[in-house]
Amino acid sequence: MFGFGEKVAGYDVYVFNEREVRAAAGIVFLFAFMAFMNGFLTGNNEPLKLMVMVFLFDFFIRLFINPKYAPSMIMGRWMVNNQIPEYVGSPQKRWAWTFGFFLAVVMFYLVVMNNIRGPINILTCALCLGLLFFEAVFGICAGCKVYNVFHKGGAKYCPGESCDLIRDRMLNQSLNFAQKIIFTLSMFILFYFIFGDIIKFIIMGEI
Repeated sequence: MFGFGEKVAGYDVYVFNEREVRAAAGIVFLFAFMAFMNGFLTGNNEPLKLMVMVFLFDFFIRLFINPKYAPSMIMGRWMVNNQIPEYVGSPQKRWAWTFGFFLAVVMFYLVVMNNIRGPINILTCALCLGLLFFEAVFGICAGCKVYNVFHKGGAKYCPGESCDLIRDRMLNQSLNFAQKIIFTLSMFILFYFIFGDIIKFIIMGEI
């Protein structure tokens, strides 16, 4: 009943199926994003309050009971149960999910208990969404990266061996000159659409 990770032959630490973890992150991101945008656009924070409580409950089960009983992990397992598992180490996930639980506690205090509206809870929620998005879409676990800083030897069994920062990349993983130009222009255009108006206000002295 209680535990953190699963014992799989051939791995010397407890592991998780990365496909399930990413699916769970995507599910949580979807509902959290809808709740956040509803509150941001309409001013109605009730769906966001509900989502914060669900988020806190889900991460509480992951950390203090067993991740395989967390609702999002159950849904994630069901969605990808026909795919071959890709295993990742559980120690770095505990570190990452502890940070997620901390953010959930902060949001619970701000939004649910005190109904605070302002930049603090917006930034906290945006950080949660960003971390979920990067894990679900790119397989990048920011908390796992931090784990490597504080633990000698670093994390084991990262997706795609991403924890090994000194290994050589294959040729087809590199960007050629044209791709670098397109990437730079795309990022500039995206940045302009997101922050262009704010920059104009700053230049005109209206902020």
